[in-house]
Amino acid sequence: AEAEGGGGHGRGRAGRRLPPHSPAGLMLQTVEMHTGGEPLRIIPRLEAAEEAVAARGLSLLSLRREVAATQDHVRRALMHEPRGHAGMYGAVVVRGGAAAAGADLAALFLHGAGYSAMCGHAVMALGRFALDYGLVAAPSCPETAVHLHCPCGPVTAFVPWDGHRSGNPVRFHSVPAYAAATDVAIDVPGHGKVMIDVGYGGTFYAFLSAEQLGLDVCSSKTRDLVNAASMVTEAVKQQFKLHHPVSEDLAFLYGTILTDGKDAFSEEPTTNICVFADEQVDRSPTGSGVTARIALQYHKGLIQLNQTRTFRSSTTGSLFTGKAVKATRFGDYNAVIVEVSGEAYYTGTATFTVEEEDSLKYGFFFR
Repeated sequence: AEAEGGGGHGRGRAGRRLPPHSPAGLMLQTVEMHTGGEPLRIIPRLEAAEEAVAARGLSLLSLRREVAATQDHVRRALMHEPRGHAGMYGAVVVRGGAAAAGADLAALFLHGAGYSAMCGHAVMALGRFALDYGLVAAPSCPETAVHLHCPCGPVTAFVPWDGHRSGNPVRFHSVPAYAAATDVAIDVPGHGKVMIDVGYGGTFYAFLSAEQLGLDVCSSKTRDLVNAASMVTEAVKQQFKLHHPVSEDLAFLYGTILTDGKDAFSEEPTTNICVFADEQVDRSPTGSGVTARIALQYHKGLIQLNQTRTFRSSTTGSLFTGKAVKATRFGDYNAVIVEVSGEAYYTGTATFTVEEEDSLKYGFFFR
């Protein structure tokens, strides 16, 4: 379960262990999962990352920069084609002494364009993974708290455990989430002025109803929704300055979430689509997006503490639930801790190899 060099000779039909790989090439073992349809390719161990922490005592945010600078070929090899695809998502597990004090594991989040600060669907999957792969010292029945350190801060997943195997649903408690701005007028080319909210749920998103862009989040073509959301993201980046109370490394807009406009509390699900990074589409309702959207609804007085809302992905129809469970402060902001719940499933394991002679060995990416 590590990224390493090695030879390809062994036993098999022709006297080799398949697949062969170059002596200097990577061999990457992964655990494959999905949460609400959104994939998670887990790298259980990346020695270079753990060595960097051990040698220099890097924080997780610093490690994120280090891995981006020195190990980005791993991300590209696993996220991009031919091993991945335009919607692939991944996580590097950092464990043992390299994880933050008090955490069962730390995680770096990978996607097609780079590295995120928070990922709710990954946290739910990693909660199960941590239990099933023995990363939690003393799991308890019927539910175990799994403490994770994410680049945005500590989060806790609560995972069903029967003594042998993890189960569903998995829920997690977020870092403090808050409304960064509400009712901001943004000029979007081709659409004119629209009103957006900006919410933080471990990373920042812009929110608006698809109707403002002449679209329907439930029935419009995904390509049209993606194009419009991407234009909003670029416009917000140019016209609105983000601030994070703790680290300017986290003060970036991750994407735009188009909604059906149903923000007031209801027992009925509300539908949204999240377009993040470089026009990547979340197949799930988006864990950090649900966190931010709940924080905005709470800020506007549209929901109360412990009122559970259901969120539907417009791409797969999968469901997450979310609720604000505690009011708190985060810097100068009134914030909430949000609980998000969903279902994460294993889809397999894989061994990926890199042959040095391959001109496309670290993948390619196009639309």
